[in-house]
Amino acid sequence: MARDLDEPVEAEHRFKITLSRLRTGKSKSSSPARRIRRVSLTDHLFSHPGRLSIMYFMALIVIATALLLLPFATQTGEITSFPVAFFTAVSALSTCGIQVVNTNTYWSFFGQIVILFSIQLGGLGVMTFASIVALGISRRLRVSQRMLTANELGTNKLSEIKSVITVVLTITAITEALTFTLLLPELLRVNNENDAGRTLWQAIFYAVSAYNNTGFTPDTSGLYVSNWGVGLPILISAFIGTLGFPVVLNVVQCARKRQSPRHWSLHTKLTLVTTAILVAASLVWFLIVEWHNVNLFPDDDLSLKFRRAMVAAVMPRSAGFDISWVPGVSSESKLFMSIIMFIGAGSSSTGGGIRVTTFAVIMLICGAAFTGHRDVTVFRRRIPRRIQMTAISVTTSCLSLVAIASMALMFVTDCSLGDAVFETCSAFSLGGYSVGVVSAGNPASQFILAATMIIGRLGPMTIAYSISRPLAPEPIRYPQENVIVG
Repeated sequence: MARDLDEPVEAEHRFKITLSRLRTGKSKSSSPARRIRRVSLTDHLFSHPGRLSIMYFMALIVIATALLLLPFATQTGEITSFPVAFFTAVSALSTCGIQVVNTNTYWSFFGQIVILFSIQLGGLGVMTFASIVALGISRRLRVSQRMLTANELGTNKLSEIKSVITVVLTITAITEALTFTLLLPELLRVNNENDAGRTLWQAIFYAVSAYNNTGFTPDTSGLYVSNWGVGLPILISAFIGTLGFPVVLNVVQCARKRQSPRHWSLHTKLTLVTTAILVAASLVWFLIVEWHNVNLFPDDDLSLKFRRAMVAAVMPRSAGFDISWVPGVSSESKLFMSIIMFIGAGSSSTGGGIRVTTFAVIMLICGAAFTGHRDVTVFRRRIPRRIQMTAISVTTSCLSLVAIASMALMFVTDCSLGDAVFETCSAFSLGGYSVGVVSAGNPASQFILAATMIIGRLGPMTIAYSISRPLAPEPIRYPQENVIVG
């Protein structure tokens, strides 16, 4: 009892001592060991992973734009306009593929090399590329680099970053090399072995562009749609690129251990099942809705129709190859493609969108709510509340972006609502398809879509990182009260 009476006195005594130290400038923290260190501008920039990724991406855009502004970057030797160079650089680095000028006829060989390197760097990922450079220079990574690189590559262990980067580079090199090896003989046959150097460049460009899901092409013939010897390697490479590094790595590891698919991770199962459903739904949609559309199916041959339907089912998710048929499809198909493009590819992949696993989690949340279940479960696993919050936050934020960008695009152009939504979804999801809304003569529309592509490339990743950080302790927890929704 005496101790209870003395506690207020002791607390008051400690408060007076602390107040006295603050007035005289003396405190325990004034010792050299506890002195507050001045934070430099460099430390401020490198301390936040989200800020770091934006800084790296902007630096790459500046470099690529500057190179494309050089006179010898164009076929005519004239300096291109800044909006065109900027838009092309952003489209390549974000692996989107929307073009305002023809890559084959407008850009010189040097300009195409700049575009190709930009595609490769964008496909590897901003933080992955920055980590590769840091490892090559200093053999060490900052904690902030490790944190965002881990989020970008889909791993939870910071200690595994170096090995994961090595695996990512290996997967990229093997896939692109195999695609190149399969394409080269067929392209030589198609070109009648004329201009072998040009054919070699086509094979390299197609291999890199296909795996990174950009849709940039070194020619305008569109020959691969009717030639399955060229089209099939491109289709498979683009599909692998949309799965994501964690999925490919997990499948390969299980195959090496001779483990059945039931040993796959939940992320791999959810990605593959959702992707299969989306591709199958797209295939059925185009075969039924566009069966008599000569823009998509100009031939009556059933095998050619199936090939074109496969291209229409796989490519809109993020690749963007063969855009000639897109403006000619029905309004219903454009809306359907907008939804597919908004969903996009797999997490930590070369594609964009909100990601197929995000869409799957949203559907699972709705299913749990409709059936009255407290937990969100799939494949006998429970999805954490934090993952659910991330999926909802990413989806609502990206929907808001698409709505704002669509209204802005309608304001600066004379396009319809459907075309504006289609173009914006394509830019955000890095799909690469276009209905001709953006042109070289309208800089405002180019800057709107360029900003959409940048946010589409960095936004979902940055949002996911921000939400996945440890929860800050709440100083005050207020009473709970219900709100009427719906």
